[in-house]
Amino acid sequence: MGEVARGGCCPPMDLFRSESMQLVQLIIPIESAHLTVSYLGDLGLLQFKDLNTDKSPFQRTYAAQIKRCGEMARKLRFFKEQMSKADVLPVHSTTVVDVNIDDLEVKLAEIESELTEMNANGEKLQRSYNELVEYKLVLEKAGEFFHTAQSRAIEQQRENESRQLVDESLETPLLQDQDFVGDSSKQVKLGFLAGLVAREKSVAFERILFRATRGNVFLRQAAVENPTTDPVTGEKTEKNVFVVFYAAEKAKSKILKICDAFGANRYPFAEDVGKQTEMTKEVSRRILELKTTIDAGLLHRATLLQTIGAQFEQWNLLVRKEKSIYHTLNMLSLDVTKKCLVAEGWSPVFATKQIQDALHRAAIDANSQVSAILQVLHTRELPPTYFRTNKFTSSFQGIIDSYGVAKYQEANPTVYTVVTFPFLFAVMFGDWGHGICILLAALYFIIREKKLSSQKLDDITEMTFGGRYVIFMMALFSIYTGVIYNEFFSVSFKIFGPSAYECRDLSCTEATTVGLIKARRTYPFGVDPVWHGSRSELPFLNSLKMKMSILLGVAQMNLGIMMSFCNAKFFKNSVNVWFQFVPQIIFLNSLFGYLSLLIIVKWCTGSQADLYHILIYMFLSPTDDLGENQLFVGQKYLQLVLLILAFIAVPWMLLPKPFILKKQHENRHGVESYAPLQTTEESLQVESNHDSHGHGEFEFSEVFVHQLIHTIEFVLGAVSNTASYLRLWALSLAHSELSSVFYEKVLLMAWGYNNVVILIIGLIVFIFATVGVLLVMETLSAFLHALRLHWVEFQNKFYEGDGYKFHPFSFLLVEDEDE
Repeated sequence: MGEVARGGCCPPMDLFRSESMQLVQLIIPIESAHLTVSYLGDLGLLQFKDLNTDKSPFQRTYAAQIKRCGEMARKLRFFKEQMSKADVLPVHSTTVVDVNIDDLEVKLAEIESELTEMNANGEKLQRSYNELVEYKLVLEKAGEFFHTAQSRAIEQQRENESRQLVDESLETPLLQDQDFVGDSSKQVKLGFLAGLVAREKSVAFERILFRATRGNVFLRQAAVENPTTDPVTGEKTEKNVFVVFYAAEKAKSKILKICDAFGANRYPFAEDVGKQTEMTKEVSRRILELKTTIDAGLLHRATLLQTIGAQFEQWNLLVRKEKSIYHTLNMLSLDVTKKCLVAEGWSPVFATKQIQDALHRAAIDANSQVSAILQVLHTRELPPTYFRTNKFTSSFQGIIDSYGVAKYQEANPTVYTVVTFPFLFAVMFGDWGHGICILLAALYFIIREKKLSSQKLDDITEMTFGGRYVIFMMALFSIYTGVIYNEFFSVSFKIFGPSAYECRDLSCTEATTVGLIKARRTYPFGVDPVWHGSRSELPFLNSLKMKMSILLGVAQMNLGIMMSFCNAKFFKNSVNVWFQFVPQIIFLNSLFGYLSLLIIVKWCTGSQADLYHILIYMFLSPTDDLGENQLFVGQKYLQLVLLILAFIAVPWMLLPKPFILKKQHENRHGVESYAPLQTTEESLQVESNHDSHGHGEFEFSEVFVHQLIHTIEFVLGAVSNTASYLRLWALSLAHSELSSVFYEKVLLMAWGYNNVVILIIGLIVFIFATVGVLLVMETLSAFLHALRLHWVEFQNKFYEGDGYKFHPFSFLLVEDEDE
């Protein structure tokens, strides 16, 4: 691919233009393909093209290997879940262990099988343990029922004996609670069921039992003091022990169904006290045995999980790398001999030597007789955009990329945004007290960046951490503009010496500037403290900040047009230089450049001229004398010349360019139709027309209408964009007034009460208002307005942003994948 011509009027290429890219073709022997791609992944400077777009993922050469890697990744996710449940953290080790992927696959399968078996056995043992614990509770609580009932029965029998009621039976002692005394021939043998039911269901359980058996059951319940682990669900639940007495088998079947419906666990229970004691001892012994077995199993499982955790990160990284390698190999095409793989991809020109070295090393390490071949392809395809950034410039580049990725080797606004973005923010936010607060927050993230970058952060914190250097620059510029405005939480200080003004007589107070005379030299830096807290403060700062906003806006718009000029020169587009850049710069500066000149002259001379009057009557009555509004000799004639140039610039932008493009197309048609597209910008426009209307066609009407829209947009935009920069003035005054209100109406008012409680409350309200409104909401507001000024008012002068990013195959960029 041919080299693009470089212009000599702009910043260095490394900062201002994207890296020069080339389309390369690699012919890789199959035996070294895996190692070659691995080395290129370590290098991270080659973006592979998919040469198998016509094939589905299952039809590609290495589909089986990807499936195999996916299975290993599933096993690793299973291990991670198990470690998370056991509170075992993966160990971050810097030691590189050489593990073969085949050996790792076998090892992971063995560990999964062992861990699965341990989990299954552990679950069985834990369930048995929970059942025995519940069984023991049933034996204890139900045993109390029978013991109490038997004691009452013995008492009743003694009373009956004293009354000579010899026929009383002890067969159903629990019925004594119902004062049932009858003939032994009429008594029946009762059956019973014992178990546990959830306490929250106990009332409904009792009600359903009563209704289902029509009251032919007797239910006793006792609450278990502590929550128990349910054997089925494994959850801690508050339960009641119950014993249900019934008289018929039909009632028993109904009771069993109701127990199943309520999730009540039933356990066998003997009526005989001796058997109950034996069963309690047996259950206690088995509980101890199971506890010992479970503890031993958990210890063994913890040891296994710690072993996994010690190597988990390396295993996970290896599997992810392996899978990404095979994904990349699936993008390569197999040549007809099936002995080589053919790859195509984009790489920076500077990386050619590094790629060749990687290919050579891969051939040697793979014991391949033939090394991979690299050759540069010539193409008309637009290359990807690649800027080399660092941790400082990456966040500013992200601001630009959010608007649109720069076209290949288009002028990069990031170079200027690093300074202009935080500066325009600070113009709206200027207060060096608030700036120090933001600076401390930014320094916190910067100092702890190594630790925070390795942690999982929530969305807001992660976004703030990513823009820590943007916030740092915003804070520095806010401190700078705050010193210029002489505002510290809305309070002014005599930082650079006393005020230049003093009272002429006793009638002069701090509430007015009437009677002030200049007694010393001008305050050396920023706004004189005397202008704060006076009646003239608002008009003075209004005028200062409004005029400053216009100056900054015109300067940045001129910078945008200069960037357009740099693009035109770089791509050797003389049409845009003479019929876009030149009339734009003339039109803008004939009107708003002249206004900026008037502002500077008025500041320097101290004139009382009305700039609004001058600018309005420059159009309405350009030949009239300026009178007292004249700032310099020859101003009237200069205004006439500038007005004529502004009117000439509009048809200059509109008419010549479409005709020149048509003439160029006619001269080039059939001769240079296969020239590289990136030689000139107009060739891109002509090619666009070719794509839309067929080869060789040039739609003059479309080009003319496009130029008409562009001209109208620029002329109207010059006015609206200049007015848009007045947001710098408006937000700056709003921030200052809000800060003043919080200081005077909250803090000073609370101080005036001479009450400690009121002072503390006022201080708390002041802090929360300052942080919530001024340091959070106002910061976000100023940030968004600065963003708009860059995206709309600045970048629309030159920035197309219709490119696409360079995404190289790099192991550093490999992320976790959800299979």
